[in-house]
Amino acid sequence: MKKAIKKGIKTFAPMALGIFFIWFSLSKFSSEELNQLWSNIKNVDFIWVAISLLMGILSHLSRAYRWKFLLEPVHIFPKFYNCFFSLMLGYLANLGIPRSGEVLRGATLASYEDVKFEKTFGTIITERLVDLIMLLSIVGFTSISQSDKIFAFFSSQNINPFFGGLVIITCILLLIIGFRIIKNSRLPLFQKLKNFIEELFKGMKSVFSMKKKIYFILHTFIIWGLYVGMFYVLKFAFPDTQDLGLEATFVAFIFGAFAMSVTNGGIGLYPIAIGIAFNTFGVSFATGEAFGWVMWGTQTGLVILLGGFSFLILPLINRR
Repeated sequence: MKKAIKKGIKTFAPMALGIFFIWFSLSKFSSEELNQLWSNIKNVDFIWVAISLLMGILSHLSRAYRWKFLLEPVHIFPKFYNCFFSLMLGYLANLGIPRSGEVLRGATLASYEDVKFEKTFGTIITERLVDLIMLLSIVGFTSISQSDKIFAFFSSQNINPFFGGLVIITCILLLIIGFRIIKNSRLPLFQKLKNFIEELFKGMKSVFSMKKKIYFILHTFIIWGLYVGMFYVLKFAFPDTQDLGLEATFVAFIFGAFAMSVTNGGIGLYPIAIGIAFNTFGVSFATGEAFGWVMWGTQTGLVILLGGFSFLILPLINRR
């Protein structure tokens, strides 16, 4: 009973938070601002939306292909379509239950390719670590180049930016201590955890033993280039954002990236984050939020469409 309640809270709390943010942001708009929000969405240039969507699809294809390079060192040689559809199914799961997609993605590929889950999941952790490095690199570059804008925002919101760093460092230290306890313990439960973690590390070490490192690195830059690119090209879909520079794109991109980690797929909070980011560059909050809704809506719709298709097609193309 307690497990069911905890699972329900983990599933619905972020979604409820997202719905609250939708209500909260819209309630602060005047009727004129609401009309402006709707007008921006209604009059969007769909050619640029389509280009942004195409870049989103290409990023998913590149990510699925990159995954194959990580799997080869652990002697897993999957079919590309299984990698791609497992990836999209994982993205779909993340919209419902945060962080469940990585587990489902690894389990799906392990099931259809008849391999160990620990190894597939280990490569996903490696992939996420690489992506975290890329995200932190973008955050670092943007924080340095646009420090005046970012600190002005933190100051206006009475937020201490150094507090977040302290929390991250504390979590890392606790994680290290936890690993030490598991490693040295003789308890059966901890021994099972130790064996599981060792299998995970075998998957994670694949990045160092892969034969095609250069292609893995190339696809990593392609993926993140497409992420920023699909954000950048969408600015041409709105008259009021067409003149924004690449620096505004980077600031809004990292605001949106952090918003995605708070609620299910960024629901509710993502448009607010984009509105705040663009507002620091002189764009009205209504226009910025309209941009956020179009970006979030199209990319989420793409995930739902491809994820749903993956759910249906995977059993059919893997009939034995």
